[in-house]
Amino acid sequence: MSGEQKAEAKGEQAKGKLKETAGRLTENERLTAEGRAEQAKGDAREAKEKVKDTFKH
Repeated sequence: MSGEQKAEAKGEQAKGKLKETAGRLTENERLTAEGRAEQAKGDAREAKEKVKDTFKH
C-alpha cells in the first residue's frame, strides 16, 4: 500500500470517528450517520489497497 493512500484511508477513518462522536454528543443522527459512512469508506479504501498489495508480490 502506498504511504499516501494509506494515510488518506486512516484520515478518513479518523475524520469519520470524530463526526460520529460529535453526532452522538449533540444527538444529531445525520452527523452520526455521516461519520459512520466516512469510516466505512476509509475501511473499504484500506481493504482495497491491501488486496492490491497482496497481488503485487
